Amino acid sequence: MSSHYPRLVRTSMSLDTVTLGLLDELAKRWSTSKAEVMRRAVRRLKEEADREDQRPSPLAALDWLQDGGGLKVAEGEAFKSAIREEREAKRYWWEA
Repeated sequence: MSSHYPRLVRTSMSLDTVTLGLLDELAKRWSTSKAEVMRRAVRRLKEEADREDQRPSPLAALDWLQDGGGLKVAEGEAFKSAIREEREAKRYWWEA
């Protein structure tokens, strides 16, 4: 085995027939082994769990938004000014 491949460890587990059927179906669809399907699934679930751990709680997100959401006062004022100018520039054809 090449050094960049992880060391494989044989393990066993019990799966219900529905899960085993789904595992077989994915292995056929992806033209790979059931073990590879399991590896992919575990990696994806770990990535999702890590992203979820990094999400702020709803209250923390609300606090952040109420504190300006990372927007500086000058940036907010510039944005409001730009929007105001854009709205004033849009006239109806009969006002021209």
